[in-house]
Amino acid sequence: MTPKRLLLSAFALAAAVDLGSLAAGFDPGHTLAKPLLMPLLAGYAALSGAPRLLVAALLFGWGGDVFLLSDADPAFLAGMGSFAAGHVCYLLLFRAPGTPRPLLLAGYGVALTATVVALWPDLPAELRVPVAGYSLLLTAMAYRAGGRFGLLAGLGGALFMLSDTLIATGVAEWPQPPRPDLWIMLTYIAAQYLLTTGTLRALEARPGPAATYGEVRSTTP
Repeated sequence: MTPKRLLLSAFALAAAVDLGSLAAGFDPGHTLAKPLLMPLLAGYAALSGAPRLLVAALLFGWGGDVFLLSDADPAFLAGMGSFAAGHVCYLLLFRAPGTPRPLLLAGYGVALTATVVALWPDLPAELRVPVAGYSLLLTAMAYRAGGRFGLLAGLGGALFMLSDTLIATGVAEWPQPPRPDLWIMLTYIAAQYLLTTGTLRALEARPGPAATYGEVRSTTP
């Protein structure tokens, strides 16, 4: 098995352990597996020739994952900041010209507005502006992923929005589905995987523009 395949298999195993632990209510398994997810996926991406911005986005996601293991408000803000930095990396990566998608843009605009307006009264006062700003950044990333890098990356962006919306509804103390952390992590893991594979496939299909992203792609086999 190549190092790249080994890392992807380890990522899949860590995801299975994490989701299984959440389903079973086994907190130590989640605490152990969650911090392993993004470094393993970032390693796989790097060995697959990913741009540095993609690897950085995944590592910022790792930072957010670690911070959100704590329920304290400062840790929540730090985690949101780390994820926001990851979204900036994705936005820079997805800045290449693409096909305008006005219906997709309108749909995301409606979803963003409706979500922020609905959550606003129930969010803690000190989190309202940060959550609104983060939501705008996340929505822009999701739209650009679909508009620039195709279906897989677009689905990843949409699932990232769903995952973070579930987190926000929990912060707002809205009614939650059974085992909400399981659904949050399921959609989040799928989102990061789809963003990674979608980006890699798009770059493989059009290797020429990779240099215009201002990135150096790895040549490690």
